[in-house]
Amino acid sequence: MNEQTKKIREFILNNVSDHPKDISIVTAKRFNITRQAAYRHVAKLVKEGMLFAKGSTRNRKYGLKPLADLTETLPLENLAEDKVWRDYVRPLLIDLPQNILSICAYGFTEMVNNAIDHSEGTELTISAQRTYQCVEMEVSDNGVGIFNKIQREFGLDDPLHSLLELSKGKLTTDKKRHSGEGIFFTSRMFDMYTIRSGYIVFTHLDHRNRKNEEELGESDFLLEHRKNYKEGTSIIMKIDTSSEKTAQQVFDAYTLDDTFGFTRTFVPVFLSAYGEDNLISRSQAKRLLARFDVFKEIILDFDKVESIGQAFADEVFRVFRQQNPEINIYPIRTNEQVKKMIRHVTGEK
Repeated sequence: MNEQTKKIREFILNNVSDHPKDISIVTAKRFNITRQAAYRHVAKLVKEGMLFAKGSTRNRKYGLKPLADLTETLPLENLAEDKVWRDYVRPLLIDLPQNILSICAYGFTEMVNNAIDHSEGTELTISAQRTYQCVEMEVSDNGVGIFNKIQREFGLDDPLHSLLELSKGKLTTDKKRHSGEGIFFTSRMFDMYTIRSGYIVFTHLDHRNRKNEEELGESDFLLEHRKNYKEGTSIIMKIDTSSEKTAQQVFDAYTLDDTFGFTRTFVPVFLSAYGEDNLISRSQAKRLLARFDVFKEIILDFDKVESIGQAFADEVFRVFRQQNPEINIYPIRTNEQVKKMIRHVTGEK
């Protein structure tokens, strides 16, 4: 296979998900070749089992064909997460780059262990699918639900309050055996990390290896309220097989230079609000600030926050800072209205 053919095939495989109907046209334009030539490359990938084709000639769609596909349901009693990884999932991923394999191993075993120790369920369903472009894994239990469990154990207002606390990290219902770091770090290692439980679907997207990086920044947080109730908890993790991220890089990103351990956190501020409520009160600020004293540095992401009230800003950026001078708080992705209010309460220009 010559270099040009290799580049064309890689382009098709990397872009077919975004162009299922017109991948031949897009490829022809990209490499200045005829549509017939581009189609021959697509047909070859179908024949080799890298792509699938669906539909008639005029309405044909193409997609990445799974190179491996697994679904198993297992009893949670006496289950060991490392054995589940070794017996079921690792054999499907064995030839992937070491950084991807390490991330998958960490995320999968952490999520299975959470189900074993916290879910109060009886069954675990695992799935893993691998294509040329990505690895996607899912861990689902039939337990009480992660947000319900956190709400109950910590006496929180509702499942949304549970999500806010969970997003900060260092939250566990079993401090003797867990540090509360697994979900936080796993969500940062994968390109997509989704929790589905109850009526809530929460997704963290990491765009550092994406084409639209400049538009969306490093991270995006998506919150969806579903009409249908999801029993138990499902965790979905997805990562591009060409990602250059390493697990150690993610750990290091949340460790300050002069300290050891998980000392820096990153919190999406919009989770402090409920529905269409604006962030105006000191009680909302105190909900956001809860457990900040276990960190040395907090990055507050104001994406999706249109405005904040004087009382909210004062509690976060003046009162808390005066009471905790050793803790640094840095706001990011603030619009002009939010910046103006922060300057107002701090006296900064």
